[in-house]
Amino acid sequence: MTLNRTTRLALVASVVSLSLLAAFLLGLWLSPTGDVSHAGHAHAAAEAETVWTCSMHPQIRQGEPGQCPICGMDLIPAGRSERGGNGDGVVLSDRARALIGLRTAEVRRQPDAESAVELLGRVEAAESKRRDVTSWIGGRVDRLHVATTGERIRSGQVVATLYSPEVYAAHQDLLVARRQVESLAEGSAASRQAAQAALRAAEQRLRLLGVPEPELADLAEADAPTRSVQIRSPFSGTVLERSVTEGVYVKTGQPLYRTADLGTVWVQLDAYERDLQRLEVGQAVTLESEALPGARFEGSITFMDPTLDPVRRTSRIRVEVDNPTGQLRPGLFMTATVAASTPGMATPLVIPDTAPLFTGRRSVVYVEHNRDGVRSYEPRTVRLGPRVGSSYPVVSGLSAGERVVSRGAFAIDADLQIRGGASMMMRPDDGTASTVEPVLLDPEERAPLRLVVAEYLAVQRALAEDDLPTARAAAAALIPTLDADLPQRAESAWDATRERLRGHAAHVANSEEIEAARGAFEALSAGMEALLATFGNPLDEPVHVAFCPMAMNSEGARWVQQGDTVDNAYFGDAMRRCGEILEEVPAGAFLSPPEPKVVTGSNPHAGHNH
Repeated sequence: MTLNRTTRLALVASVVSLSLLAAFLLGLWLSPTGDVSHAGHAHAAAEAETVWTCSMHPQIRQGEPGQCPICGMDLIPAGRSERGGNGDGVVLSDRARALIGLRTAEVRRQPDAESAVELLGRVEAAESKRRDVTSWIGGRVDRLHVATTGERIRSGQVVATLYSPEVYAAHQDLLVARRQVESLAEGSAASRQAAQAALRAAEQRLRLLGVPEPELADLAEADAPTRSVQIRSPFSGTVLERSVTEGVYVKTGQPLYRTADLGTVWVQLDAYERDLQRLEVGQAVTLESEALPGARFEGSITFMDPTLDPVRRTSRIRVEVDNPTGQLRPGLFMTATVAASTPGMATPLVIPDTAPLFTGRRSVVYVEHNRDGVRSYEPRTVRLGPRVGSSYPVVSGLSAGERVVSRGAFAIDADLQIRGGASMMMRPDDGTASTVEPVLLDPEERAPLRLVVAEYLAVQRALAEDDLPTARAAAAALIPTLDADLPQRAESAWDATRERLRGHAAHVANSEEIEAARGAFEALSAGMEALLATFGNPLDEPVHVAFCPMAMNSEGARWVQQGDTVDNAYFGDAMRRCGEILEEVPAGAFLSPPEPKVVTGSNPHAGHNH
């Protein structure tokens, strides 16, 4: 639902007010009573000590001053040691947790049974099986042999009798022509030929009026012109609608009955937009109805409506079902169960739907840590898939076995907001959040991307070894791998990603100097990160995202590599180990979105090391 600016401001104001109220209540339980303290406050007075770090390599942390073992720069103070905790965390006592009703839940694997989607729908006659029984001649309906809807008719069955002046006149001409031929049987050849021509013309006239050949022979043998014309159904089916009544006049081709063969029916399901990502053509569906207790029917999805109802926010899903016994009647309500485990995540990690706090596209959860018997709760940005029942599948940001706050997260976030920490309210909304959305593929569908990643890694290794010819050759080999075909649902995202990679790979392949190749490699690496964030890691082993703050004229640059030892592609042998590993992306997992820069107070660079 799209909100105008005024409504959004009102909602934000309401959330802030609730945040302040929750923070005020939480403040009643702070450290003066011994119930609550913040991570980094416990034992800080007794155990505070200075930690020395490198402004270019913040992973270096030492208990005494000196020089950075990587770049040789003088170390600078970083503040208290890690024993003081994380300033973005909140520590709660047992009493405080009870007062706010805090509950946690384990990040777990979702059983396959929980991944099913339940939908409601209604039986309809298949459009491909619908037929109209029409009148092949104009006239008055004297009798309807099938007078009610719901009746079954056979192919060739007489369904109506009409009086047609045209057929009456044409039949009379046929009988006259026949008698003329008989009377001139002994006449001259010319007269016989003329009589035969008149007979053939009368027969052809009846054919053009639609009289079938079997009836034409009977009409030719009649003694008097017929006043009644029989209309037969050319196919079998069930009458869904009767369009005429006795005594009315109909035109040639006018429908008399609408019928359908109910041996195969459609079940039209309504799927909410949150479920659409987990449905696709070909999926098996199990159907049940309260009107048919104990009966189960099997079908498959044959069509998904590309449009969405703007009011109900649903899309039509068509399931085709065999109905040999006729139990499934048009209009019958059905409950459908679709075994729709998330593609690429056969048993995905899930968290309760009460755990995440949403700000725009971002999702924030509070993760519980237990350090030396002290429980703290720290915010973490995660990526979630579409909601499945009462759970959200986790795309990235959490590991199995971790515990997240499932109740009370808002109170913790409110306190963190008061302290100026990285609370939900301090994180950017849709306007600045990452717009990369994951495309969930199973391992087989993702397999064509393995060569893409492998060739990129060959470029990275060659640049780290100062080997320009090999880097150029690997970049050239990368380009044809981008013609890989992915499933239709991934085409749009893949087209944008591969064109981005193609242009930068060509730049590396055509570079005459290694510095030019490294400049293009930075953009190529950004495209590779987009691939990992959108489609996940297609390799059977993890890859790592690394960062060097001194690359690109000290503006910093990232790259993707194998192994957890920094292998700097921007400096090669000159500073091959300069940098840090930012994130590991396991096989099949997605690269996490970048953490937002939290602005607190008047200093936009607070918390950054320089």
